[in-house]
Amino acid sequence: MRAALATLLACLASGAGAQAVQTGDGIGAVLRTLDKTSGEVIDVEMEVGQTMAYGPLQVTLHECRYPANNPTGDAFGLIQVVNAREVKELFAGWMVASSPALNALENRRYDVWLLRCLTAD
Repeated sequence: MRAALATLLACLASGAGAQAVQTGDGIGAVLRTLDKTSGEVIDVEMEVGQTMAYGPLQVTLHECRYPANNPTGDAFGLIQVVNAREVKELFAGWMVASSPALNALENRRYDVWLLRCLTAD
């Protein structure tokens, strides 16, 4: 998984003279949820390793990373979403806060996306 993140960060930093981006580990993340039926939007703070229930979905935050020189600049979260009713994985991978459509949860009713990492500071 870290190799996939390193590749993603290298792609985002690509360009003439670009250098590898050093990242820091967040202690958690802020996720935004949207119920497309009711229009309800909720921001949720989660710790790394925590699972939250959102309707029939179980959302787990495995890791949150950010550019070490700019903690508020972007966030990269390793997230897993499972439909508990069907015991079916709907999403597993890295979400990028600055590009939520790059790798998004595909669900008719619910949206979940990453806003930022939480740091110890």
